Amino acid sequence: MSTEAQITDWLASQKEAMLAELAEMVNTDGGSYDKEGVDRTGAQVRRFLDSHGIPTETLPQQKHGDCIRGIVDGGHALGTGNQRANIVLMGHRDTVFPKGEPERRPFRIENGRAYGPGVADMKAGIVMNMFVLAAFRKFGGAPGPLVGLFTGDEEIGSPEGRPVIEAEAKNARVVFNSEPGRASGNVVKARKGGVFSVVDLEGKAAHSGGNFEAGISAIGEAANKIVAIHALTDLKRGITLNVGLIQGGQSVNTTAPNCQFQIDLRYVEPADRDEIMGKIHDIVARAYVPGTKSRLTIKGEFLPLNPTPASDRVFAVYQAAAADSGLTVEGEFTGGCADSGFTAALGAPTLCAVGPVGGLAHSPEEYLDVESFVPRAQAMARAIARLEQTGL
Repeated sequence: MSTEAQITDWLASQKEAMLAELAEMVNTDGGSYDKEGVDRTGAQVRRFLDSHGIPTETLPQQKHGDCIRGIVDGGHALGTGNQRANIVLMGHRDTVFPKGEPERRPFRIENGRAYGPGVADMKAGIVMNMFVLAAFRKFGGAPGPLVGLFTGDEEIGSPEGRPVIEAEAKNARVVFNSEPGRASGNVVKARKGGVFSVVDLEGKAAHSGGNFEAGISAIGEAANKIVAIHALTDLKRGITLNVGLIQGGQSVNTTAPNCQFQIDLRYVEPADRDEIMGKIHDIVARAYVPGTKSRLTIKGEFLPLNPTPASDRVFAVYQAAAADSGLTVEGEFTGGCADSGFTAALGAPTLCAVGPVGGLAHSPEEYLDVESFVPRAQAMARAIARLEQTGL
């Protein structure tokens, strides 16, 4: 039996073990700002990898979940001492949900779908990566060193994880990011970049009935700025702007002394980022209501994932590997952002959303297609085993 067949047969035998690991992870708190909870999921990853003889390294983070690296040595895998650049299996352990959500909505399986906070986005992808690493550690066959990188703050733009990801990308031969497969079963070849920023505005309080003229409305200023910012949307270029949060004011009968709103910018081409951010800075600097003051702060950022000839070759190999695993897979574009943009920007051929298939992420209805777990793991394993076909 070939090594590839040994690996895929073993993965087929691990479905219940995969679901058990997933249940434990989903039932563990893991919101991006819950460092303790995210670190508990990191401890689970380390325990699993240690039990399969895979050494791990913990990269401590100050505010968010620690980053974990699991390493399957290429020399062990091939028996040749191969030291080629790393094949990176990447994923984030954090979710968007508040503390206590797993207790309110614990892991469950109904009618072939698994439910629970973060079940698809992306705890299933984390578990899949764990088992693929274990398979190559057990049977060998990887054409170079494998690195499993498990981060803890992607849902808020990877403020601490980004430098770790970028350092890994500089020595990456290829990157598989195990975000959830699309509901269609497809993987993602391209993503938009995104900038998430906050505008704080200052006005002057005054009684809105008895002393109206003395007031300077921060809310009035925000309204003008929001209209101008939304007008920067250019759908033909894939540029969208959305002010999704706003708060401010003191009382209904007081001219608003303060206001804050948050902007979501999405774009496709890297050059568009600087152009639109420049226009946003100009809008923020302008006082539509005389006497107001405004400040813009960037809180998080993702880079776009754009296809390259190298990533297209990786996709072709993955697509054939998926077909041999019983899957029909195409590549698609999405407006969502992910850590894969950071690795692609540094020249690492990157394929995203290769994790098990799911949908309705970030909602109480988020689900995972249970039957996709094994074939998606097999597809990744086959693609890794056949990586030499890419010429990379």
